[in-house]
Amino acid sequence: MRNRQWVLASHAQGTLNESLWSLAEADVLRPASGQILVKTLWLSVDPYMRGRLNAGAGMQLGSLMQGGGVGEVVESNHPGWKIGDIAEGPDVGWQDYAVLTPDLPGASKVNKVDTRSAPPQAALSWLGMPGLTAYFAMLDVGRPRPGDTVVVSAAAGAVGQIAGQLARLAGCRVVGIAGSDRKLDWCKTIGFDETINYKAMPDLAAEVGRCCPGGVNVFFDGTGGPIHDAVMKNLATGARVAIVGRVAVANNPAGEDVGLRASSRLIATRAVVQGFVVYDWWNRRDEALQRLAAWHASGELKFREDVMNGLENVPRAFMRMMGGENFGKQLVQL
Repeated sequence: MRNRQWVLASHAQGTLNESLWSLAEADVLRPASGQILVKTLWLSVDPYMRGRLNAGAGMQLGSLMQGGGVGEVVESNHPGWKIGDIAEGPDVGWQDYAVLTPDLPGASKVNKVDTRSAPPQAALSWLGMPGLTAYFAMLDVGRPRPGDTVVVSAAAGAVGQIAGQLARLAGCRVVGIAGSDRKLDWCKTIGFDETINYKAMPDLAAEVGRCCPGGVNVFFDGTGGPIHDAVMKNLATGARVAIVGRVAVANNPAGEDVGLRASSRLIATRAVVQGFVVYDWWNRRDEALQRLAAWHASGELKFREDVMNGLENVPRAFMRMMGGENFGKQLVQL
C-alpha cells in the first residue's frame, strides 16, 4: 500500500497559500511492538497549526504536516487495541495512514473513541480539543458568574460556539462577535443574547459599549487584533480575560504582535488577563469530556461542523479556516 502525505514545501512568509505544501507518496509503515496502524477517517485543521509553518518553529521542509485526526485501527501490535477500534490522537498528521503509539503520556496520548454516544469526528470538535479549550478557558479562567456579561470573539467557530453556550449555562448574558450575519444567526439559535458583526461596524468599540452598558465581565478572546482592542476598552471592574487565540494577526510579523496599550484600563478595572494553552489542563480531560457529553445529551449543548471531503482538500480546508470562511468546526473527511 502507498500512503499519500502532505509535506511542508516552504515556510510561511506573511499571507498563506496552498503552495506551502506538496502531496507526496510513501510506503505504509508497519507498527512496531506497542504501536497501531490506523487508516485516517477524519482530520482536524486548527488555528494553532499556523505557528508551526514559520521557519524556526520546529517543522523541517519535507516533513509531514502535523495535526490531529481520527482513524480506524487496521493493524495492531498493542495488547490493548484490536482491529476495528477507533483511535484519536494529536499526531495523526495529514496522511492516509498513521502509525501511532498509544501509551505516550499526557497530551500526546492516543485515545479510544466510543462511537456509541457520538460520531467519531466529535473527538476532534465538541468532544475533543476545541471543547476542552472552551470548557477550561471559560469556566476556570473566565470564571463566569450569574448575571455577568460575557463577550466571545470568533463566536461561531469551533471553540467560540461552545464557550458561549457554557457562559449561558452559567447564567450569564452572552454577546457574540463574528464576521457574517449568517454565523451570528446561528449564535442566536444556540442562546447568545446579542451579536455583533465586526465587519459591519465602523466603530467596533462603541458597538461593544452599546451591547455591554455595564462593561464586559468576561472576555473570551479567540482572535486578537482589532476585536481584542475594542473589547479591552470596555472591560468592567474585576473583569477576567482569557486569551485563547490570535487568528486575526496570525500572519503578521512577530514584531507587529502588539495591540492596544491597555495598561491604564487594566489598572482602572483591576482586570486579570491570562493566556491559555489547553494542554496545561490535560490532567482534567476526563472531567471535562463527561460534562460536555452530558450537556450534549440533554440538548443544552449544540454544535455545528464544516466538512470538506478528501485528503487532497486538506490545505484548502486549512486556508478556509484561517480566512474565517468556515462555519463551525472545520473538518476533513477522508
